[in-house]
Amino acid sequence: MSMPETRQLSFSLAINEALHQAMAEDPRVILVGQGVKSPWYVGNTATGLLEQFGPDRVIDTPVSENAVTGAAVGAALAGMRPVVVHPRMDFMLYAFDPIINEAANWYYMSGGAMSVPVVFWGIINRGGEQAAQHSQALHSIFSHIPGLKVVAPSCPADAKGLMVAAIRDDNPVVFVDERWLYRLEEAVPTGIYEVPIGKARIVREGIDATIACFSYLVLEAVAAAEILEGEGVNCEVLDMRTLRPLDREALIASCHRTRRLVVCDVGWRTGGIGAEMVALVAESGVGLAAPPCRVALPDSPAPAARTLERAYYPRSETIAAAVRGCL
Repeated sequence: MSMPETRQLSFSLAINEALHQAMAEDPRVILVGQGVKSPWYVGNTATGLLEQFGPDRVIDTPVSENAVTGAAVGAALAGMRPVVVHPRMDFMLYAFDPIINEAANWYYMSGGAMSVPVVFWGIINRGGEQAAQHSQALHSIFSHIPGLKVVAPSCPADAKGLMVAAIRDDNPVVFVDERWLYRLEEAVPTGIYEVPIGKARIVREGIDATIACFSYLVLEAVAAAEILEGEGVNCEVLDMRTLRPLDREALIASCHRTRRLVVCDVGWRTGGIGAEMVALVAESGVGLAAPPCRVALPDSPAPAARTLERAYYPRSETIAAAVRGCL
């Protein structure tokens, strides 16, 4: 089998390529949201879309998250496939009604007669002294809601493939990306393709401990595994990629191999995806050799001071210390 043709792309340009190809493939796909014409809002993820597809399909909206998201849900019910971008995930809170009360429930309440093929794309911003109202990762809230799928890629190839899969899905998908990943580069297949929703990937094989993670913390987990390798510890890094539905089988299989578990969540510790992963493993009956450990944000709002930010956000050494604790 021949290998697919690839080219080097950053995380943000991989999303851009996914949007270009999906919109070219299907005229029902539209992009709506604040700042889709502005690189200040969405980086270069929307570069060239307005010029190629015009203002009827690339719609720069007023600052009204509830109204814009509600309009997108209505468009999806009418047969379109909208992608709604929220340049700061914090302000998706204003759109809870159309996302949670409407989009997540239509398929169920109509007995499968009506679906809502819409992507709610939320961008996590961190650091840069942006403080509590501009730094929040709210993925766990959406992962709690039946009827929503939630994806959180960690690399350019997955960002492209999961965005395409989300657009093609017949029901609502929350696509979570992280601005800290935007400059990350790798070889990405040039053609249009899907990464399956609900499937984790093993980033690094190991036998001594499983580090289950997603989004930006996959990079830190790999760095932690490299630190620990120098100490004779061989860690498996499992990128969950999808937060709802979690890949229960992959997580349990990894824990069977390693018998130790560290979970890493880019959000707060209490009630987070990390806790859900620990619960899944506990319910499976896997005989862990040590209690599982959670790495997550402390249960406090994000600080503004740069010195406090350095202490607030988990890094590779935080994860390495957690693994050492399990050993």
